[in-house]
Amino acid sequence: MKDKYFLIIWFALGIGLASCDYDNFEAPESMLQGRIVYNGEPINVGYNEVNMQLWEPGWQLKSAINVAVDQDGSYGALLFNAPYKLVIQTAQGPFRSIKNEVTQSDTIIVDLNGNQTFDIEVMPYYMIRNVQISNTGNDVAANFGLEKIITDVNAKDVENVNLYINKTMFVDRANNIASNALAGSSITDMNSINMSVTVPTLNTAQSYVFARVGIKIAGIEDMLYSPIQKIQL
Repeated sequence: MKDKYFLIIWFALGIGLASCDYDNFEAPESMLQGRIVYNGEPINVGYNEVNMQLWEPGWQLKSAINVAVDQDGSYGALLFNAPYKLVIQTAQGPFRSIKNEVTQSDTIIVDLNGNQTFDIEVMPYYMIRNVQISNTGNDVAANFGLEKIITDVNAKDVENVNLYINKTMFVDRANNIASNALAGSSITDMNSINMSVTVPTLNTAQSYVFARVGIKIAGIEDMLYSPIQKIQL
């Protein structure tokens, strides 16, 4: 009976020590941050639409760390120091990944040792150029151009272009109070596209909205956007 009590005590002590060890694990403290870019220019995307994965080699139970790309093309993750495999899956983003010279694939090795800034170069299908958004009263107008970047067998057509406005800085096809769309087949001049949308009556005394242009590419789920602009009404 005494041996049984000793066994229970040692078992309890073992659990307590294990719990202490678990609680004493260091938290990740190295920041990996950067942008999704084309020739150094950020690729703007929709809120919570585009994600990438970080894989840390060596763990018995492997699972990806999903990192969301922000609207302005930036990303950030607090991690442990270690080598990571960075992957942007094929279905993610209005762009194609560029083959990495080291891995000869779309996988990028990031050796994290302290805070690090790392921009990821991609090949977008299109880039939005010379965006000008202004207003006359409650009418918001946009003028912009489109540059077709991918012109080989992987080229895609423009399905439609859109002008979005919202009360907050989250502006895209899922977050807007008004929008206007133009079919790609109706675009007559890719260098000068004009669109407008009327701001609906706002329930608050807010005297401004946020606006940006969005491009839906045929066969690609995630849209390409221009930078968000604040429009004073």
